Amino acid sequence: MSTAAAPSNSIGRDIAQIVLSSRPISWINTAFPFAAAYLLSTREIDLTLVIGTLYFLIPYNLAMYGINDVFDYASDLANPRKGGIEGALLAPRMHRTTLWAAAVTNIPFLVYLVIVGNPASWLWLAVSVFAVIAYSAPVLRFKERPFLDSITSSTHFVSPAIVGLALAGAPATAATVITLSAFFLWGMAAHAFGAVQDIGPDREAGISSIATVIGARATVRLSLSLWVIAGAAMLLTPWPGPLAAALALPYVVNAARWWNVTDETSGSTNRAWRRFIALNYFAGFLATMILILAWIS
Repeated sequence: MSTAAAPSNSIGRDIAQIVLSSRPISWINTAFPFAAAYLLSTREIDLTLVIGTLYFLIPYNLAMYGINDVFDYASDLANPRKGGIEGALLAPRMHRTTLWAAAVTNIPFLVYLVIVGNPASWLWLAVSVFAVIAYSAPVLRFKERPFLDSITSSTHFVSPAIVGLALAGAPATAATVITLSAFFLWGMAAHAFGAVQDIGPDREAGISSIATVIGARATVRLSLSLWVIAGAAMLLTPWPGPLAAALALPYVVNAARWWNVTDETSGSTNRAWRRFIALNYFAGFLATMILILAWIS
């Protein structure tokens, strides 16, 4: 019995490691934008909403983070943050399996979304998938191209919303463009601030990022500025959009104490970064309330 159970236990551990690599705690960050954008545009629950939400919930994240964990393995070994919710340390024997799992789980969903889509949704879906691959894959490695790293990371979270809008045939109104732009600035700010804590390990590994190039202090101040601009932009949208301006405040308050951080103390920003997980859920809850208000208005 124990001999038979061993392979089963091994498979279970492998699956668990692959799932961990997809960052389950962050799944909602990509699924919610798609679902909210599609549902508010169509105002109906249909198969495309369900399949699209499931895609951006799990397979999309498995590709995004799985590819990252495979090709960042060497540098992650020296990063004390890796090995938990902030990033899995995939055993080398799992690398090929993880890449195959990402491909196998993504393709059926992508085929469906292409079949039910239109030229606009095809374009944005292609942008979304390309950004996922380009961020970490060899040769492209956008994550090592300063400023493009933050732009690509933000695309990971904003593009699902645009795909949802395109699938629903929603018009590109001024309010929509402003909201998406504010969301994009928020995403850039979050990525840039997150890069600050890794300045030390990244420089030791020879990895470039927005933070390693302009330094910890400048990056934190840039992030704070982007959050403020994102919040201010929402004041220009129709009701109840201006309420979303308040969503930027917790992030500003959380990061503001590191206004004068140095490269030498950059690792201390991890304390603020860990609070981002709770802040994202809190902001998501408030965003849901605002969306419900928009639905009934």
